[in-house]
Amino acid sequence: METVYLVGVDGSNCSSRAVEYVTERALENNGKVLVAHVIEWSPFTFSTPEENEQRHKRREEELERAREQVVGPVVAALQEAGVAAEGMVSHGHVAQTLNRLARKHEVTSIVIGRKGVSRLAQIFGSVASQVVQTVDRPVTVVP
Repeated sequence: METVYLVGVDGSNCSSRAVEYVTERALENNGKVLVAHVIEWSPFTFSTPEENEQRHKRREEELERAREQVVGPVVAALQEAGVAAEGMVSHGHVAQTLNRLARKHEVTSIVIGRKGVSRLAQIFGSVASQVVQTVDRPVTVVP
């Protein structure tokens, strides 16, 4: 069975450390890494057709910018290090989207960085805490 890691990235120092961690693990286990960036997107139920068209255009621009600026460089660095890597960008609730991606791609483990300023966030981070509580497979939170 192939070891497949899903690493969540957002361009922060914490996600950079998560990428370093998953790179080491993938090299040790000859594993594959899926690099995911999730853009939070809340749907508005009362939008005009013109507003929906503008939102769709902005959404597509956000996805492309995230592919180029956040995910692309991480995938390139992983591949340069000798790790099989693939990138993906999605809109949605971060924890739910990572869980959906993990199931779809039969991920062995999820790796995310920790960040935040509240007392709970200092321990796990709000997104990290949600991921740990939501997903149905092992999660590594990298400080």
